[in-house]
Formats: sequence, structure tokens, C-alpha cells
Amino acid sequence: MAKKKTTQEDNLQELESALTKTEQFIEDNQKVITYVVGAIIAVVAGFLAVNKFYVQPKEDEALSQMFMAESYFEKDSFNLAINGDGNYLGFLDIIEDYGITKSANLANYYAGISYLHLGQYEDAIDYLEDFKTDDLLLAPIKEGSIGDALLELGNSDDALKQYKKAYSATENELTTPVYKMKAAKLLESMDKTEEALKLLEEIKKDYPQSNEGTAADRYIARLKNKLG
Repeated sequence: MAKKKTTQEDNLQELESALTKTEQFIEDNQKVITYVVGAIIAVVAGFLAVNKFYVQPKEDEALSQMFMAESYFEKDSFNLAINGDGNYLGFLDIIEDYGITKSANLANYYAGISYLHLGQYEDAIDYLEDFKTDDLLLAPIKEGSIGDALLELGNSDDALKQYKKAYSATENELTTPVYKMKAAKLLESMDKTEEALKLLEEIKKDYPQSNEGTAADRYIARLKNKLG
């Protein structure tokens, strides 16, 4: 019992000693600590002020300005969507004028897809690569669209890598079978028949209700016939 009491007293003495050292450190460095805490508060306050009085108004303005460009995009008027019509801004203007906003980031995606439709494949790749997203649908579409552009430029190996990125980015019923099918067709054209067959069988098994799953049997039969 005496030993336990002694241990408790030792622990209390150690704690008191630690507290004393801490208090002494704070006292010795009071000015520095005050400056550091003040600087942190100033940085946080500055960030909040910039966000509230500059970034958010820019974001709201960019959203309203991009409305017409999105409308042109939905109507497949890709030139007008990219460059504007003289009265309303196009996606390139949004990117240039509102670069710090989420809208400008999204405009990179729209511009990339628009250039893809217009056959300007290098521009499509540039803008799609500048688009940053974690969205479950847009992330694979971005990678797959870069693959489409690379394929049009004759770069089959890199296109295949992009299709693999696209169907691996997120597993979902909408994009995964699409890019697995594109990869399978590309593999077949590259005489990688067994790899193509494997992908097609995955589509049939995992996504039987998709358009690609419905079409898979026909392609599977053709590839098996090739393999003998």
C-alpha cells in the first residue's frame, strides 16, 4: 500500500514538474506564441474574407455567364459553345476570366468534349487533362474521351491505357461496360483476341442489362471462332 502511495506521489511530482516547465516555456516565449497565434488567425480570417467577398461572387457570376454556353453544348452547337456568340461567353472565356472557380474547371470538360466532336483531337486532350474531378461518372468519361481522341490520332497503345483507366476509375452500370467494350474492340484490332474475349465475357457476366451486355454474345461468338 505504501509502495502504491509512493508511486502516486512520484507521478504527481512528475506531472507538476511538466506543468511547471510548460508554464515556464509559455512565459519565456509569450511574445512569439502571441505572434504565431495572431498570424494563424489573420490567415484564416483572410482566407474566409477572400472566399466570401471575391471567390464566391466570381463563382456566382461564372455560373450565370456559362448558362448559354451549356445551352449551345446541349444543342451540339460546339463552336458557339466554345467561343461564344458575341453576346454570351463561351467556355474558353469562362476558363480565362474565371480561372479560380469550379465553373472554369467544368468548362475545361465541356471544351474538351466539344473539341472532340469537332475533330480537334489535340485540343480535346489538352482541355480534358486540365479538368479535375472525383465525380463517379465524369471521371471515367474524361479518361475515356481522352482515349477516343488518342485513338483518332492513331495512338492505339495510349488509347487502350485510357480505356482501362476509364473502366477502372469507378465501377458503374453506365460507363464501365461502354469503356470495356471500346477496349475489347481495340484489343481485337490489335490482334489481342484472348484479352478482348476476357473483357467481353466480363461485360456479359457483370452488366447483362446494358447495351454492351446485350451485344456481347455476338462479339464473343466471333472471337471464339477466330481462336478456333
